[in-house]
Amino acid sequence: MLTIKQITENTDAVLRGLEKKHFKNAKETIAQVLDFNDKRKANQTILDKNLAEANSLSKSIGQLMKEGKKEEAEAAKSRVAELKEVNKDLQANMDQAANDLQTLLYTIPNVPYDSVPEGVGADDNVVEKIGGMETELPKDALPHWELAKKYDLIDFDLGVKITGAGFPVYKGKGAQLQRALINFFLDEARKSGYTEIMPPTVVNAASGYGTGQLPDKEGQMYHCEVDDLYLIPTAEVPVTNIYRDVILDEKQLPIKNCAYTQCFRREAGSYGKDVRGLNRLHEFSKVELVRIDKPEHSKQSHQEMLDHVEGLLQKLELPYRILRLCGGDMSFTAALCFDFEVYSEAQKRWLEVSSVSNFDTYQANRLKCRYRTAEKKTELCHTLNGSALALPRIVAALLENNQTPEGIRIPKALVPYTGFEIID
Repeated sequence: MLTIKQITENTDAVLRGLEKKHFKNAKETIAQVLDFNDKRKANQTILDKNLAEANSLSKSIGQLMKEGKKEEAEAAKSRVAELKEVNKDLQANMDQAANDLQTLLYTIPNVPYDSVPEGVGADDNVVEKIGGMETELPKDALPHWELAKKYDLIDFDLGVKITGAGFPVYKGKGAQLQRALINFFLDEARKSGYTEIMPPTVVNAASGYGTGQLPDKEGQMYHCEVDDLYLIPTAEVPVTNIYRDVILDEKQLPIKNCAYTQCFRREAGSYGKDVRGLNRLHEFSKVELVRIDKPEHSKQSHQEMLDHVEGLLQKLELPYRILRLCGGDMSFTAALCFDFEVYSEAQKRWLEVSSVSNFDTYQANRLKCRYRTAEKKTELCHTLNGSALALPRIVAALLENNQTPEGIRIPKALVPYTGFEIID
């Protein structure tokens, strides 16, 4: 979340940033934040003054009694008792203001960097780069859901029977391809210096608040109500929360972690052609990259993550493009985000497969994730993450773009992992 210092010292800049993100009622919300903060500080000032007075009086009572000044001692005692009662109300008011302030701060999104373009939605994102191999398909090319049925790779109907729509069953070479991609992505991450983590796929509410998934305004998280636990929408949540309430040494940074997990998203409100086949699932596999870094190095870390994801798509021989997201299309928590999309030749459209984001200090402030400098000062870290990669649409693009009259060709980089060169 935004820090009070950010808001009080750079109010106009914060408002401009929130307007770029199209955050409704930004002026009213920030005015409320400042009001709650003023109330908290005013009560704190009076409380501190009263505590100092009560402490001074308490020390004087014994001396007054020794000097035989019983009336003055009794008056001091009475004043101390009076201050204690007043202080109870002051403390309650201060706690309420602090609680109201914290609750309100949780509802305010991160402020985007100046390099984030203006815009309302996906149509306003800026294409930074197009790359990869062009694809030529046969005239009778099929979309991946038909290829999956033809080669018995993925059974969508069986998934509906077992669970419901959005929970496919991978079979035979379809399951092998899925596992091959997971191992390929993890191996590539390790080669780039990431430490593999195998975290829980269920987290507590504190973890959800730490990375900004809670409060869940859009109802996208699966909630286990009896135990008050949440199925993770991404490995970002448990992996980043490793560093909640932690003070790191500057020499430890940057920290680079990767994790493969199943991910769960309700995808409330999704319907139509965009949800056909693997395009939008409730459960899917993903390899995530997470970095914890110093502010002055996070820009370089972000670029290194972008280069890593682009390298994966090049090795998979897929046509891709990189988008710089506009303010209106960015996530609640991101300060800067780039999306990677692969082109589906059979569907004739772009499919998002990765988002690589820099959150600045926004998550770190929620997490109380800090580092100690060489000068022994404590500062907030920057957090970053990115998909490397999400599997469903990668599988869809691989099946569609590599279909031939003989079968579905496997990219050379994957053959050592699949054990086969073609699906026929």
